[in-house]
Amino acid sequence: MKKRQANTIHYNAAPLAALAALVLVWQLLCVIKIAPPYMLPSPEKVCAAFIHDFPLLMLHLRYTLFEAGLGLALAIIASFTLALLMDVNTCVKKALNPLLLLTQTLPVIAIAPLLVLWLGYGSAPKTALVFITCFFPVTVSLVSGFAQSDIEAARLLRSMGASRVQIYRFLKIPQALPSFFAGLRISASYAIAGAVVAEWLGGDGGLGVYMIRVRKSYSFDKMFAGILLTALVSFALLKMMELLEWYAVPWRRNSVISA
Repeated sequence: MKKRQANTIHYNAAPLAALAALVLVWQLLCVIKIAPPYMLPSPEKVCAAFIHDFPLLMLHLRYTLFEAGLGLALAIIASFTLALLMDVNTCVKKALNPLLLLTQTLPVIAIAPLLVLWLGYGSAPKTALVFITCFFPVTVSLVSGFAQSDIEAARLLRSMGASRVQIYRFLKIPQALPSFFAGLRISASYAIAGAVVAEWLGGDGGLGVYMIRVRKSYSFDKMFAGILLTALVSFALLKMMELLEWYAVPWRRNSVISA
């Protein structure tokens, strides 16, 4: 018990120490004036700008969260549907694998202007970009999880008269959940960043729009505050996915506790 508590403390202390070291180096660079103060504001100035613009940041955050959340949700639904289809039909799997890889080779920043051209400056192109960014990791993880399911257990279920739906419900989907959440964590970390990148091209609101506006006024402390909020929200979303996995995959939780 004590050993597990010590490991937990060490696990939580390590990232905090790394973060403190990063802030310390940042402050040191500001003290020695390696860059002009307006280009590299100190941590205190960034925190002050964050507090001062907090209501405005929260207003823009609503747009970004809506676009990121909708894009991620649509990506999960589409990924689950396509992964099931690819697992059921080998020909479909062979045909679609190159197309999935193609979605990852295309640079996101190159796709964004086309989406704006086709879908306008509203939420649609931002949501579409988040969808494209998040779709591949979840799909590939699910396909891999289905492929790694226990073949002997599937044969046993078939011998007992189980239908294909029952095999997926009681065997393949539960066994694919760890792989699914691995891909979901990656997609969740991409979702906010993808929405912000899309917002750089214009729109009515969003953290990306906020950053562009403050950059044009050379308020780099406020721009750093926007970057800080983006990082915090991405981290919070990632932790939410980990918490969801904790409750959705109890057998892994029990194995971790027993270890």
